[in-house]
Amino acid sequence: MKLDKNEYLKHIDATIANGKYQDNWNSLRQFKVPDWYQNAKFGIFIHWGLYSVPAYDSEWYSRNMYIQGSKAYDHHLEVYGPHKDFGYKDFIPMFKAEKFDADEWATLFKQSGARYVMPVAEHHDGFQMYRSSISHYNTYEMGPKRDLLAEMKTAYEKQDLKLCVSSHRAEHWFFMSHGKEFESDVHEPLEQGDFYWPAMPEPKDHFDLYDCPPSQAFLEDWLIRCCELVDQYQPRVFYFDWWIQNAAFKPYLKKFCAYYYNKGEEWGTPVAINYKHDAFMFGSAVPDVERGNLLNSNLTSGKRIQLSPKIPGVTRKVMCIKRRGRLYEILSTS
Repeated sequence: MKLDKNEYLKHIDATIANGKYQDNWNSLRQFKVPDWYQNAKFGIFIHWGLYSVPAYDSEWYSRNMYIQGSKAYDHHLEVYGPHKDFGYKDFIPMFKAEKFDADEWATLFKQSGARYVMPVAEHHDGFQMYRSSISHYNTYEMGPKRDLLAEMKTAYEKQDLKLCVSSHRAEHWFFMSHGKEFESDVHEPLEQGDFYWPAMPEPKDHFDLYDCPPSQAFLEDWLIRCCELVDQYQPRVFYFDWWIQNAAFKPYLKKFCAYYYNKGEEWGTPVAINYKHDAFMFGSAVPDVERGNLLNSNLTSGKRIQLSPKIPGVTRKVMCIKRRGRLYEILSTS
């Protein structure tokens, strides 16, 4: 059934208006990290999606395969042919997940000592690993023809593992844009609902808070996708990847945060949000240090802490955290 976006946005606003948490930082700082999350210590994060079909370079294959001269671009030409004849979308029928067994995964994760599992629900490529009413480009309608996230939820909860989800949708604003730079299957006209939409120019500096702001249509679509995940799967933690720190996201982050926390109150289930950089006001959610790769990791030292590089070509970035009146810097260079 096709989702009525305007009605859903009204539902989001009504949930916030009638809930404990309002969409402002003062209200959202009522948040407390759930005891279960503090005590869990160990969980499993899963990158598995359409990019697992080419299984080359990285989970950024959908972007990199359209960057002329890159190793992914050359690999794609050699293995699959010209991009105009075989693009990223053509991997969808090849994604069958015929060997996937959620119960087998759950048993393994339980044996590992994990307490929660966090699969990527949607990566930068825009292909959803779950049944969605906002897009046809999902595993229920295409590829495996299965709601993979629902299968995981059922299997994990049988093993007393908490289901969490991760959304990397934000970067889809620009992720497919390099395909417009030469003859490929990424070209205008692109309309909302298309797999490659909107394919806007990629920011020169991913950490410029004001560069290449997404449109209202994209931001509303992003918000609805996130809230749909909350409503359908009731995740215990909602993890966001980077680029939501772009200033245009701020009003929508506050709306999502209030909606999700109010839903947790409604369920009687403590929930949390993970974020990177300075996307959320400190104290309103749980900051994440990717890979946990802090050298001399002591946030109480007041010293600068160096992180390993994450993305080649990305300019230097700084995250500042203020705790008990002291400012700490976490630096990352590449």
